[in-house]
Amino acid sequence: MGYGWQPNCSIGVRMRLLGIVALLAVAAWTGRAQEPEANVNEKYTVESVELSGADQSKLEKPVREELGRLVGQNFSQQKLEELKKLIHKTFPDRPISIQVSRGSTPDHVKVTFAVGGRSRRFDLTVPRGVYQAQQGWSGELDGTAQAHSTVLNVGAVSDGDSLLERFAGMTVRVEDQKAGSDRVRLAFEFDSYHEMWNGATVAAPADLYRARQNFEPLATVALWRPLSLSVGASFQRLQVQDPAARTEAANAVITTLRYDRLLEESGPNKHRLEAGYGLRAATRTLGSDFAYTRHTGDFRYTVWHGNHKLSERFQAGAIAGNAPLFERFVLGNSETLRGWNKYDIAPLGGNRVLCNSIEYRYRAFKVFYDAGAVRTGGQEATVRHSVGAGVHYGELALLVAFPLRNGRVEPVFIAGLNL
Repeated sequence: MGYGWQPNCSIGVRMRLLGIVALLAVAAWTGRAQEPEANVNEKYTVESVELSGADQSKLEKPVREELGRLVGQNFSQQKLEELKKLIHKTFPDRPISIQVSRGSTPDHVKVTFAVGGRSRRFDLTVPRGVYQAQQGWSGELDGTAQAHSTVLNVGAVSDGDSLLERFAGMTVRVEDQKAGSDRVRLAFEFDSYHEMWNGATVAAPADLYRARQNFEPLATVALWRPLSLSVGASFQRLQVQDPAARTEAANAVITTLRYDRLLEESGPNKHRLEAGYGLRAATRTLGSDFAYTRHTGDFRYTVWHGNHKLSERFQAGAIAGNAPLFERFVLGNSETLRGWNKYDIAPLGGNRVLCNSIEYRYRAFKVFYDAGAVRTGGQEATVRHSVGAGVHYGELALLVAFPLRNGRVEPVFIAGLNL
């Protein structure tokens, strides 16, 4: 009789435990509801867009308008990343992150572009990495430290893609991103490379070098928001590859003019225009063993319509005088005439180049068409063509390119970061 109350007590304890479990489940669900899903997809609608940590009025008008147009649209990570890059052009010395939180109504999210402070901790990045089936791996690893407006970058590189030779070594760059004014940047770069040459280049008559060093002071002035001018000098030392060890100098004045602007929209479309002109002039006055001028020009026009993206890129260049091999133009790598082998086209490069590329992209999928010619002096230009397709996963691209030859189809695989 003294224990007759125990069953009722047990039931009561169980009911209390069930109640506690239910409360914990509700609390856990509520806590998760305060955060967005890890992989936000396009079923969500953008409720609001904010820029935190910086003055939004400093952004170009088209960028501000594009931020406003996001409201009411389906969530798109690709669009957010593109806008992040444009915002970073206004605040280049500050980290920018994209924060997504649950909106006030179901299936809505709030987007915040958070602009951090100027002082950053040490960052380790891979700004570029590429594998081209015919030419192997190329890559760069950079370490960056920043204190206020001064940035120190130290990198290790092995690049067999961009020049005639594979160059491997280190780079050190110091930049003051606010040299007395937000419009002026001062930088100094030192590069030291060991050179490795392809057999096709070695077999041709050429002045090869086994090592190369570069000392490069540079000043960049923002003339107005879309337009910048860089002026400096490049002092290159080449260790000549012959039995008698000696060095040669290739000292040049550098001038670069760049234009980059997101244009006013026309209906649902967004447009971007990028263009540039560069001049390198080496003279005996600077103590150079080479005397030459190298002119380069490029133009890119891009238009977006929802998830559709179409871009055209044009490049041209000309060299007058006697230039070292690292200055000569090449086609047939991961960016130009994709699928061709640059050593089959011109094992010593050329002093004249023209190339054009058209790309269409829908979400992660893209197709492209390349055409171009590189030649030397009075040689007849041979225009070559290639087509290809691939996919992008964030910064990673996987491509298959087909050089168009008479009667042959030879696919070439290309993979890389930031292609």
